[in-house]
Amino acid sequence: MATPLSADRQLKALRDEGVKVTERAGWRTHNRNHKGAWGPVHGVVIHHTVSSGDDSSVELCYNGHSALPGPLCHGVGRNDGTVALVSAGRANHAGSGDGDVLRAVINETALPAPNEADTDGNRHFYGLEIVNLGDNKDTYTRAQYRAAVLWAAALCRAHGWSERSVIGHKEWQPGKIDPRGPIEGGGSFSMTQFRADVRAQLAAKPGTDPAPTNPPKETPAMPLSTEDVKKVWTTDGILPAPSTAAKGNTHWTPDSYLRDTHVRVRAVQTELAATHATVQTLAGLIGRNVDTAAVVAAVEQAIADAVIKVDVDINSKES
Repeated sequence: MATPLSADRQLKALRDEGVKVTERAGWRTHNRNHKGAWGPVHGVVIHHTVSSGDDSSVELCYNGHSALPGPLCHGVGRNDGTVALVSAGRANHAGSGDGDVLRAVINETALPAPNEADTDGNRHFYGLEIVNLGDNKDTYTRAQYRAAVLWAAALCRAHGWSERSVIGHKEWQPGKIDPRGPIEGGGSFSMTQFRADVRAQLAAKPGTDPAPTNPPKETPAMPLSTEDVKKVWTTDGILPAPSTAAKGNTHWTPDSYLRDTHVRVRAVQTELAATHATVQTLAGLIGRNVDTAAVVAAVEQAIADAVIKVDVDINSKES
């Protein structure tokens, strides 16, 4: 049974963890406590705002709207990596969710899929709204993501919870999709990875930045440098750069190589088909004494041996 943190204790916990905090005027007493109990608290819920613009999103989360009065969360994750505090009490963010999920959070066990809306989540969870359109296209900044990890870790540390007390809105309430969307630098918002990052933060001292639990991997969104190109693309003596790279471009993404390989393979297939047809025609002209299969096999081998030389003349320089 965890008693909710007071405004002062919440603020201290966040700052001690390294969260850059701004305080929206009135946040300490702005709440929905008159509509229901606040506490005991058992965890934190991560959301996206379905809005753009930091200042306007903070005001939206503080005031709410005609269908849902504010406050709509406790903190708002701005694009610049700061968290704006808008409430220290009960807030309209979690709504009714699955009681089985709440029990799993309390026990810090594996989460079941939410299939009911029978439990008041506003009573039991802190909520963070991250400014994002939630259309699966709008990108979370790295600063936003890091601030969200620190915010969740700060509250977990203050209450003695592990990362298993951190859930996404979509893991609490049936039909919800947040948080979702791409993250700056590659990858998409994953609650599994988010919890792993919270776990790493909790294992470190407050205010420190632990090594990433999932180091960035090469993805189409992360360009290769010229040196990477030389190492990867010339290892087998192929070409210094993809034939599909634009002139003057000094960086190529991995999917550039995939497209280039596809172009080259299609070119070889086309040439092979034409050669095969020619051999068949010649065999028909000179009679049945020619071993057509042997001729075709020899031509195919010659083409295979020459694959790496395709377009060498027109790609002798980096594009």
